[in-house]
Amino acid sequence: MSERIVKVRSAEDITAVCALVWEFFDFLKLRYPEMCDEINAYIKETKVAEYLENFSDHFLPPNGDCFLACNNGEPAGIVMLKRNDENEAEMNRMYVQDTARGLGLGRKLGTALVEEARALNYTSIRLDALNRHVEALPLYESLGFVRYTDPDAFGGADERFIRMRKTL
Repeated sequence: MSERIVKVRSAEDITAVCALVWEFFDFLKLRYPEMCDEINAYIKETKVAEYLENFSDHFLPPNGDCFLACNNGEPAGIVMLKRNDENEAEMNRMYVQDTARGLGLGRKLGTALVEEARALNYTSIRLDALNRHVEALPLYESLGFVRYTDPDAFGGADERFIRMRKTL
């Protein structure tokens, strides 16, 4: 088995990432069927399609970055670094395909993102997740993320929405 993490730079990589983002949302709808309307509202409210259409403006330097995990040469996972403000970045769309889970790709993606955020002089990284992200939540905690609350964020005080932050 051959796994690797690359910074997304080519048009081919961007195409693969965009496909994985939509696969991630399909995964969410399967895992949270009772939340399909909320997931669709989130996709619309946060302008996911628009961000992906203008990928380079949002997820490549100087405004962000994106990492692609490959397994045996095939795209298998993603994580995006998105700028919130001059001091804080967001870990966005962490996803590893079912067939590539258990290979350590999630940890490698998370570590790459944290290292890049440090290199870009961010002082913190935040992320949002849903409560049944049983694979991801322990990983985030092991990377040093801690939970916090933000009643003004999407989902507000809804306990299904988990907010985490890491100080760098």
